[in-house]
Amino acid sequence: MNTSKIMLWVTKNTAVWLISLVMFIPFILVLLNSFKSVGESTSMSMSWPTSWHFGNYVEVFKKGKLLTSFYNSLYYAIISNAVGVIFSAMAAYVLSRNRTKWNHFLFFFIVLGIALPINQIPLTKMMQMTHLIDTRTGMALLFASLQIPFSVFLIYGFIGTIPKQLDESGSIDGCGRWSLFIKIILPLLLPALTTVIVLNFLNTWNDFMLPLYFLHTTELWPMTLAIYSFFGRYSVQWNLVCADIMLTSLPVILVYLVGQRYIVAGMTAGAVKG
Repeated sequence: MNTSKIMLWVTKNTAVWLISLVMFIPFILVLLNSFKSVGESTSMSMSWPTSWHFGNYVEVFKKGKLLTSFYNSLYYAIISNAVGVIFSAMAAYVLSRNRTKWNHFLFFFIVLGIALPINQIPLTKMMQMTHLIDTRTGMALLFASLQIPFSVFLIYGFIGTIPKQLDESGSIDGCGRWSLFIKIILPLLLPALTTVIVLNFLNTWNDFMLPLYFLHTTELWPMTLAIYSFFGRYSVQWNLVCADIMLTSLPVILVYLVGQRYIVAGMTAGAVKG
């Protein structure tokens, strides 16, 4: 019996490792080609570089204006997170604590945004009318609005696990609505808020389509669009493209490694009751 259990454990772990290695193939492919010459990188093979070109990363910084792009990506991720999380937390608290028929409908109407696709034509018209198109502020607000459905959904379920007696105790002690939310509820939402912040940061940083549609000035491009600097009319510098992809992915990898335990804790904490 013990032998069979051990064999099953070894088989499962071996399968997981093999699947993990398969998932690493694109990463290894891009990493190797980022150190190759222009000629070698055109084949996009898994072979080792004949000579290591570490200067590719320096060239990417110069040609791709990565410092500006990094600032733009960081701006969009931080501002959209701050706006989206604050409004989502307030909305989720009100909808969770006052479960009327109207609030129930409103909650599902907001959460519907997770599944419904973006209609680009009216969104573009609205961005033009409000003069937010091709601006940093407009891009950050657009990201924030798209984060709200998932953020409300996750925080709403987490608030359901917080006893209402805490609200009543705070009210008896003289807390108003704002002080009750800020001083009592908000600190208890830390696991869910951390999860939302990390996931929204990753989604905003990795987004490619929305900046492509709504940002026409290259100085406003995030790091995901900086890759276009290495696409010529008749040729592509694949070694620099790969180096740019690696530099763009590095902050995402670091944020995920730091925040992965918070993601798991926040996702499971609100799954008991909602």
